[in-house]
Amino acid sequence: MKTPRLLTKSRFKLATVCPTKLYYTGKPDIYPDRSVDDPFLLALSTGGFQVGELAKSYFPGGVEIGSKPGDHVEAVAATDRELQKENAVIFEAAVRHEGFFIRIDILVKSGDRLEVIEVKSKSYEEGVSAFFGARGGISSEWKEYLYDVAFQKMVVQAAFPQADVSSYLMLADKAAVCPSNGLNQKFRVRTRENGRKYVELASALDEDELNDWILEKVPVDEACERIFAGTEMGDESSGPLHLRAAEYARIYERDERVTIPISRTCKSCEFRATEEEEKAGKISGFKQCWTASLNWTAADFSTPPIFDVWNLNYQRADKLISDGRLKISDITISDLTIKEAERGLSQSQRQWLQIEKAQNGDPSPFIDKDGLRREMAGWKFPLHFIDFETATAAIPFNRGRRPYEEIAFQYSHHLVREDGTVEHASEYLDDRIGVFPNYDFLRALKCDLSADDGTIFRYAPHENTYLVKIYDQLMRDAEDITDRDELCSFIRSITTRTTNGDANLSWNPPRAMVDMCELVKLYFYHPHTCGSNSIKKVLPAVLRSSDFLRDKYSRPTYGTEIKSRNFNGGQCWFIVEGDEIKDPYECLPPIFGCDIIDRLSDETDLKDGGGAMMAYARLQFEDMSADERREICDALKRYCELDTLAMVMIYEAWREMV
Repeated sequence: MKTPRLLTKSRFKLATVCPTKLYYTGKPDIYPDRSVDDPFLLALSTGGFQVGELAKSYFPGGVEIGSKPGDHVEAVAATDRELQKENAVIFEAAVRHEGFFIRIDILVKSGDRLEVIEVKSKSYEEGVSAFFGARGGISSEWKEYLYDVAFQKMVVQAAFPQADVSSYLMLADKAAVCPSNGLNQKFRVRTRENGRKYVELASALDEDELNDWILEKVPVDEACERIFAGTEMGDESSGPLHLRAAEYARIYERDERVTIPISRTCKSCEFRATEEEEKAGKISGFKQCWTASLNWTAADFSTPPIFDVWNLNYQRADKLISDGRLKISDITISDLTIKEAERGLSQSQRQWLQIEKAQNGDPSPFIDKDGLRREMAGWKFPLHFIDFETATAAIPFNRGRRPYEEIAFQYSHHLVREDGTVEHASEYLDDRIGVFPNYDFLRALKCDLSADDGTIFRYAPHENTYLVKIYDQLMRDAEDITDRDELCSFIRSITTRTTNGDANLSWNPPRAMVDMCELVKLYFYHPHTCGSNSIKKVLPAVLRSSDFLRDKYSRPTYGTEIKSRNFNGGQCWFIVEGDEIKDPYECLPPIFGCDIIDRLSDETDLKDGGGAMMAYARLQFEDMSADERREICDALKRYCELDTLAMVMIYEAWREMV
């Protein structure tokens, strides 16, 4: 008997983005999927599995519905048996209705009343978090989560029409305070015989932990009703949910490939094949869609699409798409509003620079030598280059901490002296289990940066943001931190902060860190970056255009002549393979057996720090041998060291260019 193709929650969510994806999903041998290939690691890094297990602990006596993968029949039967009871709490309840099949995180039955509870690791703060936007529609921040629970409520109502069904999101309450030390360590990562990992409650929660919830059960029936009616965006253009879902189910059941209009959502399509995969016979779902919709040929795909234009806003992108102009070559200067900048390039000038170079086939870099020279004139040696690796914990480490407080657990620090000498001067990695690392991290950083008043560099706002967050944590923990004033003074000496209405919480000191990413945006553009300003794109581009870097780093001097803490015996960073320069990050071994960083979307904060977050989560929650821990720590140190070395290389290239 043929196994039915049923529309699940994950497939429904995929279809709401693009129903064509229903045809591509689950066929990796034909259509490669560039999304994260280990969802467990991603959920672990964001606290999803720990939050799920904690939520179950708040409902004692609940029954877990287990089943073999793909065995819907037994799971549904087990759920139905529990629902025969007057009152029941069911974890992973299985419900099937017509072409739909769902697993519900928590289903609570009280007589004729059913509560559908979807547990998410996302944070929520009453009075601050808003499900609805200014125009009355559902906020884009919450749309994915609300559609998820609305789909579940719809299926439950259809399957049990006599029941009174309510729906909830259970979220991490940012206003809650952790009632104990070590709560997060009660949720441990285990490995089954088949190698699959899962999270288990290692020891029972105590009375305070059970009574003082750090998760909040938030009612979402109003949002669900809007989604049901198709008025979630403030109008009725979406159509009723049951009709959309039924159509998605039919498409999936028939294994039918539908053609829909091209839109800006195509930019983040995960069904793309590399050249190597296409040569091996695999198919790019992205290209197949565009070929079907636009009659494009292979030559059309050789021209960059409009999505490559840096920071192109949604309105302009939508206008270009509606006009049928989907290539950078179709854009004219009249499509942009060109504005001048007080220093360097304005956003619109940089966009047009990128477009012009693409249209003219100009591969040469742009560098504003005068602008960079003026910036460099204000820098003071020795130059310090720093990079942080950070995380947020859904379940706090210690009593009194709140969900999703910021954690800084690692940094790397390179030094460049006036004579050009480069060294990896220091580093810090706190891998202690269940320890809030921020203040020891800060003390080490203060020691490393306080020996002189040299200019400090970061790449993007991340380091500034986290130091300011640690400042606020210090102010809240004043009674417990004896060196609080010294640490706060240090933060204020190297960061900037602007607040409205409180002059005491605003500062802009002479030694404030210099943002190299901002300098890239203002003074430097290389076509090889395809519009991205990520350091992992800028570094290979700079290597292509700098004779100085080629001469210096094509020799195995890094770790010998150039001091390194993690690369011994000499490392080359300028390596040519065929006609291409190898990306230095590809010279590093993956952090834990799979190159998951490249699977993360370039549109999220996880792209550059995702691998480190996942590795840190494993160090915190997974039982592993000393050798495994050491291997992960060594990999983290190498990645972080390369991040600050990349900043040094960019600086060195600029110095020689100007």
